[in-house]
Amino acid sequence: MNLVIVESPSKAKTINKYLGRNYEVMASFGHVRDLPAKDGSVDPEDDFKMLWEVDSKAAKRLSDIANAAKNAEKIILATDPDREGEAISWHVLEVLKTKRVLKGKSVERVVFNAITKAAILDAMKNPRQIDEALVDSYLARRALDYLVGFNLSPVLWRKLPGARSAGRVQSVALRLVCDRELEIESFVPQEYWSLVAHLKTKAGAPFLARLVGADGKRIARLDIGSGSEAEAFKRALENARFTVARVEARPAKRHPAAPFTTSTLEQEASRKLGFAPARTMVIAQRLYEGADLGGETVGLITYMRTDGVDVAPEAIAAARRVIEKEYGPRYVPDAPRRYTAKAKNAQEAHEAIRPTDMSLLPANVRRHLERDEARLYELIWTRAVASQMESADLERTTADIVAEAGGRKIDLRATGQVIRFDGFLKLYQEGKDDEEDEDSLRLPPMAAGDPLTKEKIDATQHFTEPPPRFTEATLVKRMEELGIGRPSTYASTLAVLKDRKYVRLENKRLFPEDKGRVVTAFLESFFTRYVGYDFTAGLEEQLDNVSNHEIDWKEVLRHFWADFSSALAATKDLRTAQVLDSLNELLAPHIFPPKEDGSNPRTCPSCGTGQLSLKLGKYGAFIGCSNYPECTYTRTLANGEGNGEGNGAKVLGIDPDTGEEITLRHGRFGAYVQLGEGEKPKRSSIPKPLSADELTFEQALGLLSLPRQVAVHPETKQPIVAAIGRFGPYVQHGKTYANIGKDENILEIGGNRAVDLIVAKETSPRRFGKESASRELGEHPEGGMVTIKSGRYGPYVNWGKINATLPRDADPANVTLEEALGLLTAKRESGAERVLGEHPDGGEILVRNGRYGPYVSLGKVNATLKDGFTPETLTLEEAIRLIDDKKGAAPKGKRGPAKGKAKSAARAGKAAPAAKAATKSARKAKRA
Repeated sequence: MNLVIVESPSKAKTINKYLGRNYEVMASFGHVRDLPAKDGSVDPEDDFKMLWEVDSKAAKRLSDIANAAKNAEKIILATDPDREGEAISWHVLEVLKTKRVLKGKSVERVVFNAITKAAILDAMKNPRQIDEALVDSYLARRALDYLVGFNLSPVLWRKLPGARSAGRVQSVALRLVCDRELEIESFVPQEYWSLVAHLKTKAGAPFLARLVGADGKRIARLDIGSGSEAEAFKRALENARFTVARVEARPAKRHPAAPFTTSTLEQEASRKLGFAPARTMVIAQRLYEGADLGGETVGLITYMRTDGVDVAPEAIAAARRVIEKEYGPRYVPDAPRRYTAKAKNAQEAHEAIRPTDMSLLPANVRRHLERDEARLYELIWTRAVASQMESADLERTTADIVAEAGGRKIDLRATGQVIRFDGFLKLYQEGKDDEEDEDSLRLPPMAAGDPLTKEKIDATQHFTEPPPRFTEATLVKRMEELGIGRPSTYASTLAVLKDRKYVRLENKRLFPEDKGRVVTAFLESFFTRYVGYDFTAGLEEQLDNVSNHEIDWKEVLRHFWADFSSALAATKDLRTAQVLDSLNELLAPHIFPPKEDGSNPRTCPSCGTGQLSLKLGKYGAFIGCSNYPECTYTRTLANGEGNGEGNGAKVLGIDPDTGEEITLRHGRFGAYVQLGEGEKPKRSSIPKPLSADELTFEQALGLLSLPRQVAVHPETKQPIVAAIGRFGPYVQHGKTYANIGKDENILEIGGNRAVDLIVAKETSPRRFGKESASRELGEHPEGGMVTIKSGRYGPYVNWGKINATLPRDADPANVTLEEALGLLTAKRESGAERVLGEHPDGGEILVRNGRYGPYVSLGKVNATLKDGFTPETLTLEEAIRLIDDKKGAAPKGKRGPAKGKAKSAARAGKAAPAAKAATKSARKAKRA
């Protein structure tokens, strides 16, 4: 029997069918060891020695694998073909070595780019050993991430209350988002005007021509900067005579894009399907691991973590056959297309992402897949097939027009484009971000010298716009262009930024939160080099060189640590005043925007004499007055646009009923509107799809009027009201609550829709019947499935060993993954229960919050935390000492029989005098 070890159980199931009875395939369920989150896991003083700890969830799985290995003739490590897959194989092998189950056994490493029978059997015929250079690259990355995160995060905690963490790649990605926001805030719009003539040919066909020059001089887009200039040109054109000066038609070609890499797949799935990068990778993983197609399980796509764009020759040949069969021979180019990666630092170690079988058309597999799986498969299939199709033939036409008016010659130009042969465009056209469609309408026939008829002249005012905020797709694209991160890290990096509340996603755009901006400003001030784009990209290149056998991994660590440790030491004596001065300077455009009247934006609006400055409090940063405590003025950072008036709030209008101001404010939990001031003013959060940046006075009035009656129940005649709860907007009838859809506006929901929601909820099965006892919501950003379940005390969400109860007004049927992640994060941060690790004698040690304070637990042994210990900072070694001290106070096995019997009798309600006496004697003996 040969033992094959993979990461995923679904992958194991598929491969097991291909290999037959002489093989047993087992899954490790991902990584099995990691660096424990404690001091000394990576020791720079001991040549960067790394201490690994077996994950508590993986311990049993590793024991099962070790038992299977004892009876196996050969161990075959078949994890994924990338660096992380190589690391998992190495970790499993190291654990098996410590368990001493490999004596006399052959160990092989096999890799395959697709989970198909042919690919698996071919891999088994071509085994190799563990790639030590690839493992070294993994070790270097893991050590660097630990050294940065474990040493830099405590600096943030001390200097910036409310900050969560910093990371080697995460902090640089956050800087990209914050720098873009700073560009937007610093942007000064420039006025410009465009002039467009609506003309007709002598045959009466209409077209448009734009002003491009006058009196022999070229006029660029921004050259007409005032309305008076535009009006002068318009008057001249109104009285001009128009003639065609020249017509030029030029052929052009448009070539297909390369097949997908990880980053381009994440970008295109975001544009076309609306998937977040993490969602894209979860679905792609399922397609890679296989689907049941009519009784046969087969992997549908090749490995999805890659920066390569090359495709195997047999796959190219298959694509050409499909193109000829489905679209005809004209759509097949004379020679196969070959692509090379344009991304910085691309290694191209694997093929591009493509279907394993080009002949599996999306229409033929759709019925075997879930909706989102089918949509992503179709996107991958069309991109891969289109990449081997013939180019599109275009014709671009330019017509130069002369307008003669009062001795002046004014130049205009009309452009058009027509597709002569669609080529690959018949199947696929790549999406774009933040760009206008370059294709224009076809121009009507005309010739040089033809007179033209004027219909009207338009003069339109415009203002230049700041660069757009990043979407998840464009941020991934920018990271790839700069060489920051790698295919396996893009999705997880974005997930961490959102999980840490450093950024928020609004209308598919990434907005930096104040917390994120403060962290970035701090790192730019005191760790400038380590959030530099070039430095991070250069470090990634060095790590790639490690995997190519070009440099020793410990040499990279030594060079990095020498400078980084000095930067850390320099912050030890850093005073709060120095930190605040640097942050005030860097964040000035955001927190102290210029006032329209030109006055000092840092003057306190309350006392008039103090200076506003950034302050650090228990819950993070805020703006306060230098005259504190005499002046208690404060506001949040996000209210810079309010010019400091009204306690930092933006006034939207005056309530017609009360005469009080309605203001837009930002708090710990996001934006909200407030009516007046006072001790308990009325407030309302701003639910989706409303945006705080675009909120109107009428919308604010509507939010503050909630709850409002929207209908009467058709049977009970009781009111149905619309309101906003902790988990968003809902409608309510008595004790029945129904959440409204994410895209539905609580202010616009009508009576019919409200009745439909309530009736559907009231007539549906119980909140948790047998058919819905458990529902999968999706993958957690840190791995593992998030599910919603029914419990003895009501519904709850579960992830691993963390359970979070749903609030009363939440509908389990409508809870989303995003809401569930919020509940789980809150539960985890509350410290209700945390696994510290394994006790040397066996069993998990947990730290918990109890009725009388925090304690550590091992089975039935509980030990209260002593003074000086906190649940957040408690280490495994300290917990073991507390447990052992507790066990030593009442050693197991030394309890007297008389005491044991007395306890049993007491529990049974039969505590006889003899038993009581025995108990008393035992207590005396113990004191002695």
